[in-house]
Amino acid sequence: MSDPAENLPGNTPAEETSAAQDAAFDATPEERIAALEAEVAQVRERWLRSEAEMQNLRARTQREVADARQYAIQKFAGDVVEAAQNLRRGLDALPAVQEGEPELLAKLREGFEGVERSFLGVLERNGINRQDPQGQPFNPDLHQAMAEQPAPEGVAPGTVIQAWTPAWTLNGRLLKPAMVVVAAKG
Repeated sequence: MSDPAENLPGNTPAEETSAAQDAAFDATPEERIAALEAEVAQVRERWLRSEAEMQNLRARTQREVADARQYAIQKFAGDVVEAAQNLRRGLDALPAVQEGEPELLAKLREGFEGVERSFLGVLERNGINRQDPQGQPFNPDLHQAMAEQPAPEGVAPGTVIQAWTPAWTLNGRLLKPAMVVVAAKG
């Protein structure tokens, strides 16, 4: 059982087998045993390589299936995150809480805040997390610098001093980077 790549040009497997049988018939028993042991070793090596290749294929396939399950909703998650950000923008657009404000406005604000908390809870249960970068060191893997400003007193350069939007991740993988303003260096 030889590999076709190992065949010499012009030799077909049938001719090779016939030649090997003729040589084996003329060989001594010790030579035949040695030839058979070499062939067994060669077949064993091919078998071990095949097994290793199959093991690698199984592991790679399992990884790909796990990734597909975990990140199949990535496009949908990005759209849902956009809705969460719009809800937050709507809440931020409401007037600040004031003494003596109409009861209707206070109830609307509380209702929308409750909806937001519930919505964020649903997202978190499904692996979508919001990360507020305010006060953290700038991380190019999670943050997108939109502007740079002189560092306020007591703030280290390279620190996020303002976040326009939070960072969103799906099972640890970045969905949307945070849009941030970073403290300038010297």
